[in-house]
Amino acid sequence: MTKPIFAGLAGAALMAASLAQAQQPAPAAGGRTMAGAACGATSKPSTPDNATESKSGRKFILQFPCDLKPDEKVTVILNIHGAGSSSSYQHQYFPAGQYAQKYRLVVATPTALAAMPGRTWQAANDDQYLHDLTDLLFAEIGKQNIKSFWLAGHSQGGATSSRLVCSPFFRSKVDGFFSLSGGRVGGATARNEHYNETAPGVPPPPAAAPAAGAAPVAGRGPATPAADGPMTCDYSHIYDTGQWEVAALPETSAIAEKFGCTRRTPKPDIVDTEPGYTWDPSRQNPTRIGWGRQPRPGTAKMVVFEGCRDNRVVADIMRMDKGHTEGLEPKVTEEIIKLIVSAKGGRAQQG
Repeated sequence: MTKPIFAGLAGAALMAASLAQAQQPAPAAGGRTMAGAACGATSKPSTPDNATESKSGRKFILQFPCDLKPDEKVTVILNIHGAGSSSSYQHQYFPAGQYAQKYRLVVATPTALAAMPGRTWQAANDDQYLHDLTDLLFAEIGKQNIKSFWLAGHSQGGATSSRLVCSPFFRSKVDGFFSLSGGRVGGATARNEHYNETAPGVPPPPAAAPAAGAAPVAGRGPATPAADGPMTCDYSHIYDTGQWEVAALPETSAIAEKFGCTRRTPKPDIVDTEPGYTWDPSRQNPTRIGWGRQPRPGTAKMVVFEGCRDNRVVADIMRMDKGHTEGLEPKVTEEIIKLIVSAKGGRAQQG
């Protein structure tokens, strides 16, 4: 089984901005703090880094409910940005923290150490930091209170999550991996042939020859998987992509087969009348349909592999008429959160 890597596409730029004012209440006075962060931080509007990992002194965004009880069970999500990006963009691209109150989530969104413009997650710079950040979250919450722990990664953050999920540190802790255009584990995807076409109404750019040594197509990986590759341990897996990024979603999944899932079931369309919260304004000359446009309402197709052993969740989501950098809309985000909190957990409590 090949190891999916999403090295061909960069994550969105640091310049991504909030589109609207908050619809959530301000943090409650006197609410709980965690890692120095006040409770109730939102993704709409954007929240600046509000927490600190003490060993490195590195800042991150932390979102959790204000009424969180000391012994309450929660789902923890480590939300990892793509290349050329930051916590500022990622907590709006996948705004899971906006649902922290409703679904009892703790969402941590860190930033890779490397400087812009070429910031990426690098093992030497960042693996220990992600270990220490995870240890901090477990200590603050209490391992016995972690119902489940998920890695979520966009683009190169998804490739990083894929590299880490079965590593010695994370394999005993992670219950699920949500890849946001960051490679599909259990069956690779090919790039959409229209990816580099200009968006409707935009003049086409002059033709250019492919760059020498071009990066591999999204989802492709090395022929020989690593000994601790993403198929060597057990976890739930959700994959999300834009329609203009991939040619098609595979109809099979090696992870679904691994868990004995009995049927592939399309779900009703997820219709969002509100746009997502962020986009990448830095690569819009011209606007390429696969890279992504400004946030817009949209419709998503969700397929769930049902009947899986141990209450595992395996699912694919395609956001129609969307590209790589358009932030997830509110309803599709919530439907994904519902899948995450429904899945088997408990690995942290066993450690």
